[in-house]
Amino acid sequence: KPPAKLFHFKFWKHKFLVTHFLLYCGIENHLEKSSVQTIGEEQIQNPYTELLVLKGHQDIVRFLVQIDDCRFASAGDDGIIFLWNAQTGEKLFELHGHTQKITAIAPFSSSDDSEEKSNLILTASADKTVIVWDCTTGRQVQKVSCFHSTVKCLTVLQRLDVWLSGGSDLCVWNRKLGLLCKTSHLTDAGISTLVELPKNCVAAAVGKELIIFRLIASSDKSEGWNILEVKRLVDHHDNILSLVSVNDLTFVTGSHVDSQTEIKLSQSPNETSVQHLTSDEECVFAAVGKGIYVYNLQMKRVIACQRTAHDSSVLHIEKLPNRQLISCSEDGSVRIWELREKQQVPAEPVPTGFFNMWGFGRANKQANQAAKKTQENTTMHFLELVGDLIGHSSAVQMFLYFGELGLVTCSADHLVILWKDGERESRLRSLTLFQKLAQNGDLQLKF
Repeated sequence: KPPAKLFHFKFWKHKFLVTHFLLYCGIENHLEKSSVQTIGEEQIQNPYTELLVLKGHQDIVRFLVQIDDCRFASAGDDGIIFLWNAQTGEKLFELHGHTQKITAIAPFSSSDDSEEKSNLILTASADKTVIVWDCTTGRQVQKVSCFHSTVKCLTVLQRLDVWLSGGSDLCVWNRKLGLLCKTSHLTDAGISTLVELPKNCVAAAVGKELIIFRLIASSDKSEGWNILEVKRLVDHHDNILSLVSVNDLTFVTGSHVDSQTEIKLSQSPNETSVQHLTSDEECVFAAVGKGIYVYNLQMKRVIACQRTAHDSSVLHIEKLPNRQLISCSEDGSVRIWELREKQQVPAEPVPTGFFNMWGFGRANKQANQAAKKTQENTTMHFLELVGDLIGHSSAVQMFLYFGELGLVTCSADHLVILWKDGERESRLRSLTLFQKLAQNGDLQLKF
């Protein structure tokens, strides 16, 4: 019998309906008794052995955004935005201007010929306002209060030097916060997330629908713009939760569990939904319920998975420059995984489910057959737990990876934690000490 359909995990070609996929799982997979992996105190491949606890927020911290190579901003339900130094953990600015919780945040760098490059951030709030902040001075640059509903998402189109706000309407703004154009009222639910596409297009998640818009500049020299609705994709059966661009041709959407009467599970909707998506040029990584799935774009199949990566729903995942993956969860943990290869074996069905693909035309059918043939002898992969970061006492909402400067996490416990490479920090402290001794004339060093 074909397995029951539990959640949507769709791929869209930029031609909008060339190919899309559904991720399937069998009911028996969710009834199994497999436990979450554990790791001992000795975590050789986990460099984050030191942490700095950054305090200041009074409520859930939901958002982190990178400003530049060594600065980031945090925001959440207290309506306050903090700017931090990722190297030292120093609090740079405390930004007050919103009266309710922050609902979206986005960086907006300027590099006009007439001015030096400056770093700005946009913040939207449940108070139906959007504020532009100067990250260098900590000052409020401008505030927009003409929204009829809460702005749920912000997207900057750097190439066009405009930014978009999504709520009950899709609005296009210039750098000076001038409204260039907007759509008519879409739905009461509004736009939950936006992603940039090629050819001046954006994809907007509006409830169960995915709407493709194209921005068209006026033919004259004015700053006039128009928004053209290109296509509506209605394949999802529940609200779209995650949306990510893979490349110039492909983007991915994820949603809640499908509403099917034959599925009778004791799990909550979050346990069978795609909470977050990320990708590189090779794979798409999906946080599905408590698990992590790795889908290879070329093979068109799931190559690795960890169905019970955490004790609770995985809220955020990111691929590191190496073969590692980081995930965080409602259980308060942050875990490091490494994608490793098994010995080459004949194809065996992935026990966690498979992708089914629909396409149009003979060429697409032949491509599917070719992809199926490549699976006959292929290298299997698995996700191995190599690090477990325990520091938060409540759900970890998301994180930022700063390379050698460390990792930043935020949580419902009102804390921001800066995780550091212990060995690197120890070397830096020793070097600083030697340099001070040399300056005082107590030690002569040659570099």
